[in-house]
Amino acid sequence: MARAERRTDGARSAQIRDAKAARDELGAALAEVGVQLPSLGLDTVSLASDYLPPLVDLGRCNPGTARKLAAALRENELLAKVREANRQSVNRLR
Repeated sequence: MARAERRTDGARSAQIRDAKAARDELGAALAEVGVQLPSLGLDTVSLASDYLPPLVDLGRCNPGTARKLAAALRENELLAKVREANRQSVNRLR
């Protein structure tokens, strides 16, 4: 039984490391577009749970930060549309 518990603890540690890495990756990506979520972290309830995977908590932010995030997402959508249009025009030339 102790071995199974150790394996579970190891798997849980890996999940927590993965959640931390995801949080850090998101924080870096947001910083690149000028957005900082002050409460970005790991969800404490999910960290304490035996049933939930560790969750990244985006937290709360003020309206200005929410608008910056919305603008960054819209810009990303626009860039995706431009890339797709470019890809289609290149395919037409072939």
